[in-house]
Amino acid sequence: MLKTIERHIIEEERKLGPTSGTFSNLLHDIAVAAKVISREVRRAGINDIIGATGDTNVQGEQVQKLDVFSNELLINMLSHSGRVCAIGSEENAEPIIVDERWAGKYVVNMDPLDGSGNIGVNASIGTIFSILPKKSDGRVAQSFDCLQAGVNQLAAGYVMYGSSTVLVYSTGFGVHGFTLDPTVGEFVLSHNLVRFPDRCKYYSVNEGNAAYWDEVTRRYIEFVKGIGDKPKRPFGHRYIGAMVADFHRNLIDGGVFLYPKDLKDPNKPNGKLRLLVEANPMAFLAEQAGGWASHGTGRIMEIVPTDLHQRTPVIVGNRAEVARYEEIAKGLQ
Repeated sequence: MLKTIERHIIEEERKLGPTSGTFSNLLHDIAVAAKVISREVRRAGINDIIGATGDTNVQGEQVQKLDVFSNELLINMLSHSGRVCAIGSEENAEPIIVDERWAGKYVVNMDPLDGSGNIGVNASIGTIFSILPKKSDGRVAQSFDCLQAGVNQLAAGYVMYGSSTVLVYSTGFGVHGFTLDPTVGEFVLSHNLVRFPDRCKYYSVNEGNAAYWDEVTRRYIEFVKGIGDKPKRPFGHRYIGAMVADFHRNLIDGGVFLYPKDLKDPNKPNGKLRLLVEANPMAFLAEQAGGWASHGTGRIMEIVPTDLHQRTPVIVGNRAEVARYEEIAKGLQ
């Protein structure tokens, strides 16, 4: 018997104790938005939605048409649901404070379309989200509600738009994956209680930045390539350029993803990944799946953010490999 994501969400909410059902409805809202984005991704070439708008976002990155569509869709759905009080988006310079008439008790931080540079070449892209509790007093949220450490997350997940559309999420009781069945228009359970395999097969990193890496990253990559005094069987290298896609493959097959700090851009000494909308959600999922996520010398989810678009180095995946990277870092201090 197929289990839909709606049924699974309701069952998971029971584990959280007495609730109003608002939390389940919020997760379901995100799943509905994912279906709409999936439809637009698959019709992008037909609907003339491939390509850049000519604008740049707050990150200084070229904005794609699907970026705009996905961002506006999610903001409109979440801000009028009565379940969300504030939204932090990669595409917006400041947090979006929901009108008092519609304000709920949850905060959502999100990357509406991760890896959007892959759109034009028909490679995998995704949506990343993080759900947190409202911390401020009063009906209306404050900007600092979006600036919470990852340990405060109530749930996190991503949607990958690839050969099929897959939604992976956790509410703190393991990681579950759902595949969109186009024949019935529903996400159905396809990966129950996903765990990182013990054996790490792959490493995912942009080797085009190798000239800018620090000594820690250089030594670690030499190790996974089997270079050194004690050669080992090298890991395979896989890198798609969308964190969602690279993380998903490593979660299923076993691997580690890295976007370390580098010297390529003086304005981005901590790499390019955003703490709140990319690193924290993936760190939450990694830990729930038996993996780990580090900024190089410590736990990502313990970083206290000071800015919505704060960046952090990311090493996430197989727990032993993330620990190995940290050991190299500590040995060079």
